Amino acid sequence: MPMTDRSCLRRVVAALAIAMTLPFATTPLTAQRAAPPGSGDPFKDTSMLKPPAGAKVAIVEFQDLECPACAHAFPIVHQAVAHYGIPLIAHDFPLRQHIWSFDAAVWARYLQDKVSPKTADDYRGAVFAAQAGIASKDDMLSFTRKFFQSHNLQMPFVADPTGQFTKEVEADRTLGEKLGVAHTPTIIVCTQRDWVHVTQVDLLYQTIDQALAEPGGPAKKAAH
Repeated sequence: MPMTDRSCLRRVVAALAIAMTLPFATTPLTAQRAAPPGSGDPFKDTSMLKPPAGAKVAIVEFQDLECPACAHAFPIVHQAVAHYGIPLIAHDFPLRQHIWSFDAAVWARYLQDKVSPKTADDYRGAVFAAQAGIASKDDMLSFTRKFFQSHNLQMPFVADPTGQFTKEVEADRTLGEKLGVAHTPTIIVCTQRDWVHVTQVDLLYQTIDQALAEPGGPAKKAAH
């Protein structure tokens, strides 16, 4: 081997050896934490996983109104939010293979923007409770009509004539795809400097306890 080639090879080997000692060579850009450990999705852009300003801990959730696991998690997540007094940052993530979940999410957005967030939450909870009996878009529309009637609300002939609510649902789904959401529900407990993907909803309270116990504020223990 010519002397110049040997010299070049030594320089390359030396550069690789130095690079392997640098922190970024051995530490992932974003650490994956999950409850239970070893579970969780390989998220991509996690920059969105922050509580609102002034909040120590928050729950970020991506949900699909046609998803049975979301129906199971819905009351648990809302009870935890009420118990701890922490924010819930909820996002619609209607799975593309589901028949009616996108339309239901649009109706929920209509209620959220035109009536109140509380009414929209009530609608989502009612959809989850009746989920097994909704098999088509027609079923979903009939259910929504009954919900409006039972709440003394005037149901518009078209839910989204300007496309505003459709854009909001699509924006949420795009955000989930940016994060790397692979299934629903995706539930994440986050602090200002860390986050945990809760893949078993029965570990939610425990995860929040641990987040609140981190330096920066007192922990509030749950009566499980």
